Amino acid sequence: MSAPATTTEPATAPATINKGAFKAGDGAYLFQLDQLSAIEGGPGYSTAIGSVVEGLRTQVGLMRKAAGTGARPHSHPNEQWNYVVKGRLRVNIEGEPERIAGPGTLIYFPPGVIHSTVALPEEDVLFFVVKDTTHGIAGKAADGTMSGGHYDTPASS
Repeated sequence: MSAPATTTEPATAPATINKGAFKAGDGAYLFQLDQLSAIEGGPGYSTAIGSVVEGLRTQVGLMRKAAGTGARPHSHPNEQWNYVVKGRLRVNIEGEPERIAGPGTLIYFPPGVIHSTVALPEEDVLFFVVKDTTHGIAGKAADGTMSGGHYDTPASS
């Protein structure tokens, strides 16, 4: 018996933490992340959008941020890993100096620590995210508002 090479949305999807995410297990073991439907990675504070697959203890996603956009400062109770596949991110982590993360960079965000990431204006960013399942994929904005993602202001000419 062979399983399909990719998993698409089942007729009756099992319950997930994140609405629109895919559930792994019970015959769903291989996923073509770049072909799955996308959800918002941080509604109310981030422009990240991409596919999310949930297992028993971890959830993963392949997310995109358009050039010059990203996440306002926020935190979440679960730890997070971001692996930059394409593009460059401006990374701010509470208590640390700002850094630029390019392709091949692995970023760790501890639980409860305020952080933000913004795609540099030259190109879109593609990153792979891993979080434990103690919370959904999204967190809460540090300023308490859910007024949308970060958008760089164009320089005046």
